[in-house]
Amino acid sequence: MTFVVTEPCVKCKYTDCVDVCPVDCFHEGENFLVINPEECIDCVLCVTECPVDAIYAEDDVPEAFMSYIELNAELAKRWPVIDHSIPPPGDAAMWAGLEDKTRYLIK
Repeated sequence: MTFVVTEPCVKCKYTDCVDVCPVDCFHEGENFLVINPEECIDCVLCVTECPVDAIYAEDDVPEAFMSYIELNAELAKRWPVIDHSIPPPGDAAMWAGLEDKTRYLIK
């Protein structure tokens, strides 16, 4: 099993999760993060660090976010590793409460 970053991360891109990851399995895109399922060691540390509850165990991903399982695996191959936290975008808090961010995905 692996962990998956889902839609609540889009446009928020908090990186608290990155600092606690012992294997640097996070990858950074323009407006959200993904987890490389081949690198994730299922330690669960990132889940509680995410302030917008965007990270789920693969087996627990809500139905609405199931496409993010494949999306994380695909984009982790293309995006660079992020191994330290960075400041979130200035408008991150505004995006945190938006329910449907699908149209804002940048792949």
